[in-house]
Amino acid sequence: MKMTMRWFGRNYDPVSLKNIRQVPGVTGVISTLYGKLPGQVWEKDEIRALKEEVENAGLTLSAIESVNVHDTIKTGSPQREEYIENYITTLTRLGEEGIRLVCYNFMPVFDWTRTELAKVRADGSTTMSYEQSIIDTIDPNDMASLMERQSQGFALAGWEPERLAVLKELFDLYKNIDEEKLFENYKYFIERIMPVCDRYDINMAIHPDDPAWSVFGLTRIVTNQKQLLRVIGLSDNVHHGVALCTGSLGTNPANDIPAIIRSLKGRIHFAHVRNLLHTAPGNFEESAHLSSDGSLDMFEIMKALYDIGFDGPMRPDHGRTIWGEVCIPGYGLYDRALGVSYLNGLWEAIDKMSR
Repeated sequence: MKMTMRWFGRNYDPVSLKNIRQVPGVTGVISTLYGKLPGQVWEKDEIRALKEEVENAGLTLSAIESVNVHDTIKTGSPQREEYIENYITTLTRLGEEGIRLVCYNFMPVFDWTRTELAKVRADGSTTMSYEQSIIDTIDPNDMASLMERQSQGFALAGWEPERLAVLKELFDLYKNIDEEKLFENYKYFIERIMPVCDRYDINMAIHPDDPAWSVFGLTRIVTNQKQLLRVIGLSDNVHHGVALCTGSLGTNPANDIPAIIRSLKGRIHFAHVRNLLHTAPGNFEESAHLSSDGSLDMFEIMKALYDIGFDGPMRPDHGRTIWGEVCIPGYGLYDRALGVSYLNGLWEAIDKMSR
């Protein structure tokens, strides 16, 4: 297991590489070129500059999260061939620069969805939360302004203003896309990119949908164990795998995350480990990584990863904002550093117990 943190880049993230380097146990960062829109080709010198900046800080660029998939690919539109070729070109350039892991998602229109980005908890910390009743009553076209008002001026990955400015057009693209069609389009995409992944030994890790159910009536296909097994079953190529996000899958209390982990042995390339608290049916909020602070059994989750021999990059995910830190919602340094300490401690304890 390689402990990492997500870093949004010098122009976006108030947390510096110097800060991250000082967190015990962290050896790498997960980053991306945040100025790139879905479908744009990444330039080799941009990739090299990012990698060198990370390495000069004494860290490893452990993975790219994300190379976003263009909506024409997800919907199977006639223009998808152009954007698949762009994606292949970007993967080629990443491979040439020694990048061996790419995280991505196949969620229609919206990436992760929350209704409040700074909910005040009883202890005075703030956290991101989701309430289904708000989603049920809000016009999806108002989501962009809702997120922008709460972002504290930070750019939010997956909520690029250029895409959100054309929400009506995006919803129109997906109006006839049901689960079978989305799976069909996803299979086509995987088959097209696997040859370049084989050439450069790039592991592709699909991120579960967040939350793990349909939002605004949009189809989602990575929400539970059955769907994840179907996703993996689309190709027996070991480069085709999963970014196991405990928080995304944990939004649905019916998901048995340790069982899901064990069912995906050998195909989990990346792990996002976080806790969350179910506050009501369909409602949840991010919490501290301690099992006692949320609804997920973090010990059993870490034990399942240990038992299947997971040895890839792992990072703490969305957490609280504590001690008055001004940061990207969900990505404060202080709480994530506490998360790293806790997860490292669990891993070491499980290792000792297993010997």
